[in-house]
This record gives sequence, C-alpha cells and structure tokens, in this order.
Amino acid sequence: FLMGDTEETKGLLSLVEGIELSDSEEEVVEECNDPAKPKDDEEKHMASSDYYWNSYAHFGIHEEMLKDEVRTRSYRNAIVNNPHLMKGKIVLDIGCGTGILSLFAAQTGAAHVYAIDNSSIIEQAKQIAIDNNLSDKITFIRGKVEEVDLPVEKVDVIISEWMGYFLFYESMLDTVLFARDKWLAKGGVLLPDRCSVSVCGIEDEEYKEDKINWWDNVWGFNMSCIRKLAMLEPLVDSVDNKNVCTDHCMLLSVDLYNVKKEEINYKAPFKVKATRTDVCHALVAYFDIWFTDCHKTVHFSTGPHAKYTHWKQTVLYLDEVLCIEQGEEIIGTLSSQRNKKNPRDLDIKLHYKFNGKRGDCNVHQKFFLR
Repeated sequence: FLMGDTEETKGLLSLVEGIELSDSEEEVVEECNDPAKPKDDEEKHMASSDYYWNSYAHFGIHEEMLKDEVRTRSYRNAIVNNPHLMKGKIVLDIGCGTGILSLFAAQTGAAHVYAIDNSSIIEQAKQIAIDNNLSDKITFIRGKVEEVDLPVEKVDVIISEWMGYFLFYESMLDTVLFARDKWLAKGGVLLPDRCSVSVCGIEDEEYKEDKINWWDNVWGFNMSCIRKLAMLEPLVDSVDNKNVCTDHCMLLSVDLYNVKKEEINYKAPFKVKATRTDVCHALVAYFDIWFTDCHKTVHFSTGPHAKYTHWKQTVLYLDEVLCIEQGEEIIGTLSSQRNKKNPRDLDIKLHYKFNGKRGDCNVHQKFFLR
C-alpha cells in the first residue's frame, strides 16, 4: 500500500509540514459529526447493511452498470482475452449481481464458478445462467461472503467489481480481502489487482453558483445555512476535461494482493500545479483500476480526461476560490476514513495551502460522503 512515490511523498510531507492537522485530528480523521445526517433509529436503520443489500435488488442499478461500457468491457477483456487465467480454474465472483462476470468466466473455460451475492437479484442471475446454458458451470450462493461456506477449500481466481464512488465509498473491498485471505490459493489471481486515487483542480464557477452559492438568495430569502450544509457533501458528477486547470497528483496506490483492510483509511499529501492562469473552485478525485495479470495489462480510469463511467468523479468544492497563475502550486493533505457508525460511508478532510501572486490561504475543510 503506497501513497504515490516514496521520495515524492517525503518531499510533499515536508512541504505541508506547516499545515499539519492538529493533535486531535492526527489519527487520519476522527469520526466526524455530520449535521446533515438523520439521528432517529428508523433512519439509521435505512443506512444499515440490510438496506444496502436491498438497494442492489433494483434493476435500474444493474442496468446502469451493465451499460457502462468502460467498466464492463474492461472486465470482459481481462477475462475473455486471457483464457490462461480461466481454463480449468475454480473462480469466485464476489457481489455477482446479474452474474455477468460469472458468465464471462464460464464462457472462457472456467472449471466452475461460485457466484455470491446477498441481494435478491441473484434469483434473476440464476435464471440468466439457465437461459444461456451455463447453469452447470455456475453455482449461485445467496448470503454474505463472511458467512457462507464454499464447497471447495481454495479458489484459483477471485473476480469482483467492488469499487464505489471515490473508490472506497460503499465499497466491498473488505469483503474481497476477507475472501482473498480465506480462499485464494497460493499463486492465485485477483481481478482487478491494483488501484489508485488521484486529484486535480478545476474551474467550475457556473456549477458552483448554481448548486452552492444559489442558497444565499432563494426567492429573496437568505438560506445560506443550507449552503453550509451543501458544501459538506461532495458532488458526484461528470466533470468536463476542459475545466481541469492543474496537473494531476496520485494520492495513493493499492496492491490488492498485499493491502490490509486497515489501510483503506488513509491520509496522503498532494501537490497540484496550475497548467494555466485561471480560477480554481474545487478539487476533483477519481480512481484508476488495473488488471496486471493479463497477457496485456487492462486499465481504465474514471478521471475527467477519460471516457464516462457510472462512477463519474467526486468534486470537493473549496471554501476559498483560488486565483491561480500558471505554474503556481496548491499543496496540502487529503484524509479519508470510513465512518464508525456506518463503514460504507466516508468522512473526508481536506487541508490545503496556496500562496500565489493574486492571493493566499491556509484552509481546513470537512466533507461527508453519504
């Protein structure tokens, strides 16, 4: 588990030495109080694991994922174009949904596929396998991975599309790591096996005015108290690459063969340099995915420079609008931690410092990805 290049990281940490988090914030991020989050028991239940799994029974979610050409084609290429990884192998598909990845694996020659999902969508997945004459190659198991028993001791390949917004939001990575440690045979394969998170700066005055500043004057009334809450919630949306006004900085790189679940919480330094004179309204976070065990590495990005995916990008609007000139740098740290009450949610802290010709700032912000 790496936070970018080691020497680069050391250099960035020294640059941001003067803007470190206070002692009370030192352990990555303490649990944040989210003023916008409901408190009563019923609404807490709606954020529970059961609600999460039930939400994945809705067909619209699966339609969106299946129609995501970048996502589905990347997995298909990693599986179908690499029969040496599949032929005669026992494959485990975690969070199988409609079973599309299991179908690819069975079609490519897997000896058998065990497909696990805790949502009722698995009933449709079973029928899909029957309708495509692959039901003898795929065993569907409904339940939580941590609670099911497989009829085999080890598997040769684990496939999972576990990623969420901002990579780790609502992600199933914990589950994948549990399965890796329990069932993956020595020399076995993870698909995918590497991921990273990166950030860049964007100019976004029009959208920020429409979604954030709009609350300052609503039909003649001051509703700026809601503006403050709106700033706490990252925007998940597609960013036009023409709005990017800085270079990109990788926050962390994760080797899924070796990462521990505790390392999903991270604090990483960043430095982005202005590629033009502009105004920076937000930082944009995105992730990249690699399948490096293929004959030819399969890779896709969810960044604004890449083709659309259903993950889009995660936009963190800045309290301070930064008037940047080409070559000037924004430095800081970004921290992400799973919420203690609901680990599928993320508490994010951003600390950035800018010292430019047209202004300077040193700002702490909190965000809640719910």
